[in-house]
Amino acid sequence: MPHGSEKPLVLIAGGSSAAGIATASALLGAGMRVLTVGSDADRIRAAADAAGPAVVPLVCDLADPVDVARLAEVVHRDFGPLDGLIQLVGGWRGGKGIAGQSDEDWDVLHRNVLTTLRNTSRAFYADLDDSAAGRLVIVSSTSVTAPTAGNANYAAAKAAAEAWTQAVGQGFASGTGRGAAVVLVVKALVDDGMRAASPERSFPGFTGVAHLADTIVGLFTQPADAVNGARIDLS
Repeated sequence: MPHGSEKPLVLIAGGSSAAGIATASALLGAGMRVLTVGSDADRIRAAADAAGPAVVPLVCDLADPVDVARLAEVVHRDFGPLDGLIQLVGGWRGGKGIAGQSDEDWDVLHRNVLTTLRNTSRAFYADLDDSAAGRLVIVSSTSVTAPTAGNANYAAAKAAAEAWTQAVGQGFASGTGRGAAVVLVVKALVDDGMRAASPERSFPGFTGVAHLADTIVGLFTQPADAVNGARIDLS
């Protein structure tokens, strides 16, 4: 069970993307209370409207620990403790070889992929650890185990995020044992808009956002010890 008798409360960090909208809709359909967070007020409101009328949009700079602390205060005051944190903040930057991995791209990836995860997972760690439904979920990449010189920045940032998530999972296991941290691995995500824009493409190995969303919902129905520390390849 989640905290108390309430339906599970899940926060989607970086919810304005197609994956965020699909995940919010799937969680809502599974009977959960859903908060979706982004840095752009208009975009996150539009995403919440697209996902469902009960999805609540919140605005926060997830790379700013002070702003995330304020977000946690608002969530706890207005909605209660979290049962799920779905980390979808990301982005991709490439380059030409190792020398072409720019500092600017690294800063963007480090900020979006790792810093936001550190901030949110620390702010809501106690909630997730204390909840029988507690789940921290991130989306990683196949490039972590098959990095190339051209995507070194990206693969390194994703590898760091995976390491952080596994560490959170170890913390759960050594604490109450009630929470679980899970890494979902994709080659790339593809949505209906991308398919419509390029109908000639087959997108081999890509993961549809609906499949990602359904997988995330399914993690809440499995025992924590069965999924904690799992690295699930959806590619």
